[in-house]
Amino acid sequence: MASYDSIIIGAGHNGLVCAAYLARSGQRVLVLEAADEPGGLGADREFHPGFHTPIAHSVSHFSQKIANDLKLTAHGLGAAKPVPTVGLNTTGAHIILQEGSLSGAGTDDTRAYREYSRLMLRFADVLKPFWQKTMPRIGMNNFSDLATFAHIGINLRRIGKKDMQEFLRVASLPVRDLMDEYFDNDILKTTLGWDGLIGAKLAPRSPNSAVLAMLYRLAGESRGAHTIPVGGVNGLIDALSKSAMASGAEIRCSAEVGHILIDGNADGLTAKGVRLANGDTVTADRVISAADPQRTFLDLVGVEYLDIGFTNRIRRLRCDGYVAKLHLALDSAPEFEGLQQANGRMIIAPDLDAIEFAFDHSKYGECPDSPVMEIVVPSINEPSVAPDGKHVLSAHVMYVPYQLKGGWNPTARDRVCERTIDTIARYAPGIREQIVHQEFLTPADLERQYRVTGGHWHHTEFAMDQMLMMRPTYEAAQYRTPIPGLFLCAAGCHPGGDITGQAGHNAAHEILR
Repeated sequence: MASYDSIIIGAGHNGLVCAAYLARSGQRVLVLEAADEPGGLGADREFHPGFHTPIAHSVSHFSQKIANDLKLTAHGLGAAKPVPTVGLNTTGAHIILQEGSLSGAGTDDTRAYREYSRLMLRFADVLKPFWQKTMPRIGMNNFSDLATFAHIGINLRRIGKKDMQEFLRVASLPVRDLMDEYFDNDILKTTLGWDGLIGAKLAPRSPNSAVLAMLYRLAGESRGAHTIPVGGVNGLIDALSKSAMASGAEIRCSAEVGHILIDGNADGLTAKGVRLANGDTVTADRVISAADPQRTFLDLVGVEYLDIGFTNRIRRLRCDGYVAKLHLALDSAPEFEGLQQANGRMIIAPDLDAIEFAFDHSKYGECPDSPVMEIVVPSINEPSVAPDGKHVLSAHVMYVPYQLKGGWNPTARDRVCERTIDTIARYAPGIREQIVHQEFLTPADLERQYRVTGGHWHHTEFAMDQMLMMRPTYEAAQYRTPIPGLFLCAAGCHPGGDITGQAGHNAAHEILR
């Protein structure tokens, strides 16, 4: 008899969600985490004594259904009010988006924003039901698969012919084209377009899936607004951990998995457990990986157990990260020109060309001359992340390449870090005098420290050929894999990355089905 019904590799938020659902169903579940604490990129990180922030510094569309199912409020998750999104201007004439309203733009742009929001939210609602469904397998024609496709068609028909035609047109547009159609204000364009680009190897002119990424993020109950949970993002991780354990799951940290055990016999291959890095083995009826697809198949399984065609598709997944992380420990609250308080998610990108030029540098393995970024000061809303009177600044710096021309070294890292701080100082002139400590993590650093291939926070690119029933690739897009008993449950699965919990939710329901 197996020691466990299910072993989950990785205690990121999706692994914890999956564990909680399976344990609630009565399964014996073991979660194995290589780090000293659960959470993955959402885990608390003390980057200087007393100063804390996770890599994922805010939450925008975590599923309320999952929060209700897993009783996260009862396990300590406090209510969090959405914070404004602010497009920063060096003159202080900022663009502010908060609770569906726009300020700082002209009359024409404000009027256009109302129509833009109406359409985008309507389009997001068309797709909303499918982020928490298993996508149909290509070539299958069973009733469940046909019903899913029919549901998509019905949702499109319900929005009316005119909006349906517009949806089909807009869904494939580059962000630049969509923004230019509606707005004149450059900072409004970058602020609205940011959520289609952040975390991806895409630029405003990229003819791919940036608009779909925007719709994905607008589908949550917060309608794309960001929150900083009570206790920071780690407050959500703590509630998920408590929910999983209360349901009966066991979470074992400092337990790195070295290999997935594959049993081969005349009937084929089956995943039967794992061997830890320390040599211990644990057996189970099934193994569920919350690691990224390349790490799962190429490192933990091994190509000797995989078909060569499948192996080649996994190798070709685009997993190079393009987001670096800057952490600043500050001796007082930062002061941004034109803002009474740095209470919100602040975007530094003066126009769409600035984003495009930063992307152009990264394509050739170079860091941008003028970084574009997203900033939060989590200590404004959650004082526990810094000592009394002190503050934390956390920034996602876009288009910092995983593979730097000439390679990453301390000098190269310091150079881009200083360039990033210089950029922030244009908006917060006194910031340098406030810095107690600074930390800059490149995508290569994130890969090494968090065991995420390429340091890509979506595990693999969120692009048309790696989405829906192709995520991460066919034969592994329904949370099942070519090896019976081996499943996937993390950001490399449908629907994708961000802190949503939906991949873990969907995988658990597929396993239980």
